[in-house]
Amino acid sequence: MAFPEATLLALIMVRFDFDDVFGANYLHFYLPRLSEDRNRAEAAEIIDLLGLQPGDRVLDAPCGHGRIANLLAATGAVTTGVDASGVFLELGRAQATEAGVEVDYRPGDLRQLPVPNQEYDCVVNWFTSFGYFDDNDNVLVLREFHRVLRPGGRLLIETMHRDGIVRAFPATGSTHVERAGPDGMDLMIDSSTFDVDSGRLLTERIVVRDGKSTTSNYSVRLPAPTGFRTWLQEAGFRSLRFSTRHGQPLTLDSRRLVVVAEA
Repeated sequence: MAFPEATLLALIMVRFDFDDVFGANYLHFYLPRLSEDRNRAEAAEIIDLLGLQPGDRVLDAPCGHGRIANLLAATGAVTTGVDASGVFLELGRAQATEAGVEVDYRPGDLRQLPVPNQEYDCVVNWFTSFGYFDDNDNVLVLREFHRVLRPGGRLLIETMHRDGIVRAFPATGSTHVERAGPDGMDLMIDSSTFDVDSGRLLTERIVVRDGKSTTSNYSVRLPAPTGFRTWLQEAGFRSLRFSTRHGQPLTLDSRRLVVVAEA
């Protein structure tokens, strides 16, 4: 049965299974890509983009399995990590202990952050961690980021750049395959389409692991910089700066978007 695009989008949003998308399977397939060298390079980039100093209070939300939070803490930042995944938080705590650093890991929802008002100098939202809710809740997330920042505090978001993604996106959709396991027989297959009307990247994920197959769906809202500007200003931010990675100028071909905003 074929569904109209709007109905299909609604079904995908309702069927979004957080644990299937961001859980043990995610770590199984992505951890090999997230090497220590890559993590250190990205942490250094974050420090440079925000001008972080030892003693600055930083919220990493969502923090995932702590690959960035632990490294920021190692530089002297007073770091809190919030994530909805218990699997991720457990790994983050274990790796923090192993590294001899202190990070305050807390379970929580980005729409209702479990931290006080004006607690932080910086909020970090890295590696396409924004846009998984409907538009009202996405703006609510930005309002929460603003709430927990002290006046003059800085928000950093790193995500996909809508213009660059759409410019290179095949009209028939795209398929990406990740392999894992000692024999490379475990598969994570992402089949994606871009819904122009909603501005969302819609993905069906099939995981084949240990002889079993599971299917999950998720979507990510990709606002263009103009849309981001409106949302951020609505949430109370000012002094907005848009670039691609490493502070380079944003172009139509840029695949990544970096936003720095001041509370």
